[in-house]
Amino acid sequence: MLGLLNRIILTILISIITTLSFADEQHSHGTNTNYLNTDWSFKGIFGTFDRASLQRGYQVYQEVCAGCHSVQHLSYRNLSEKGGPEFSVEEAKAIASQFEVEDGPNSDGEMFMRPARLSDKFAKSFPNVEAATAANGGAYPPDMSVLAKARAGGADYIYSLLLGYDDPPQGFELDDGVYYNKYMAGNKIKMSAPLMEGIVDYSDGTEATVEQMSKDVTTFLVWAAEPHLEAQHRMGFKAILYLIILLTLVYMSKQKVWSRFGSKEEPKEETFDKVEKVVTEYEGEDPKTFK
Repeated sequence: MLGLLNRIILTILISIITTLSFADEQHSHGTNTNYLNTDWSFKGIFGTFDRASLQRGYQVYQEVCAGCHSVQHLSYRNLSEKGGPEFSVEEAKAIASQFEVEDGPNSDGEMFMRPARLSDKFAKSFPNVEAATAANGGAYPPDMSVLAKARAGGADYIYSLLLGYDDPPQGFELDDGVYYNKYMAGNKIKMSAPLMEGIVDYSDGTEATVEQMSKDVTTFLVWAAEPHLEAQHRMGFKAILYLIILLTLVYMSKQKVWSRFGSKEEPKEETFDKVEKVVTEYEGEDPKTFK
């Protein structure tokens, strides 16, 4: 019984440690310590997204990144859902209506274009991979839906990459259309620096520095990869709380069970006493009054 309780307590402790470790590491998978470190609000089991940063990040994505990179797994309705940028429903509808998506066929059997609705996925930058590759000098611009989870380093990687453009060191050769980036594998990247001071005019008045835009769009891309991250954090906290309560109850049960075995043991009888007792019982006398 005690062995079973000990195993249960050990299992609960391992579960708590594993949950905490996962919450701490879920955005850093394989983090390179050379990446720029930033205090992200969404990290940790109590992490939440900065709403203003998410809305600014969407603006940066739409005005700077969307020309080449898609986020095909997001729908316009996600922009108004709890845990995301939390635009109002009317604002999300207005955003969606700015884009056209293909629909159909109509009564004549032909496809047609119409304004996007909340239920539609984000409009694609190119109709297919070949068109995207041809328009970008032979380099396919990856979809950004899960970029923050697909790249080792996660948010730190994206943030560092956006700020990592620099002049190449002496003797470092670059082909035409290739740029030096100290955080890119091999230090060579075909995408030119996408951000520059003032390229975006933030609607909330925030100064659009390269660092600020990099942080905002990175926050948006982390949310795009995990739209339900905050709900997962809340569930994780509840799970840990439940495990702590369960651990306490199991420990108290163990203590109660153990206390039963902690009572005084009867003194061991000498061999002569045992024989005396058996003989007395055989003769029908009360062993307590034998002497």
